[in-house]
Order: sequence, then C-alpha cells, then structure tokens
Amino acid sequence: MAKSPFIESIRADLRARRYSLQTEKTYLFWIRQFIYFHRMRHPNEMANTEIEQFLSYLANVRKVSSSTQNLALCALIYTQST
Repeated sequence: MAKSPFIESIRADLRARRYSLQTEKTYLFWIRQFIYFHRMRHPNEMANTEIEQFLSYLANVRKVSSSTQNLALCALIYTQST
C-alpha cells in the first residue's frame, strides 16, 4: 500500500516537534478517519463545515465521548497549522 505524502508530512512534522509516539498515532488515526469520512478528499480542500459534519457524526452515530471528539478536533486543527 502506497504511503500518502500528506500523512507522511504530518508524521514528519509531529516528530520534528517531538510529539509523543502515542499522540502521533492518535492524530494520524483521526486525520485518516476524517479523510475517509469525506470520501478521500484532501483536508486542505475542506473547511469548518466538513469538520462540524465529522464531529457531529462522531457524537451522533459513533457515540464517542466529548473528550474523544475534542481529541479528533485537535488532530484536525493540527493539519491546518502545518
């Protein structure tokens, strides 16, 4: 399976900033879930509306806790800061 240049750039940035390995894995998990949820659209093509849709899906369909939603949001915000 080919590695995504976008995901690899996020991974490299997280490592350069010395984030923990667990944070790296968690952020990459939620970033991938976001991309899959929006049918493989690149995060740079999406905005707040898509983030709200994803967080709503997590809360209403997947029934995740608010802390899990917050973690997913932090991962998505991170993609915008890099």
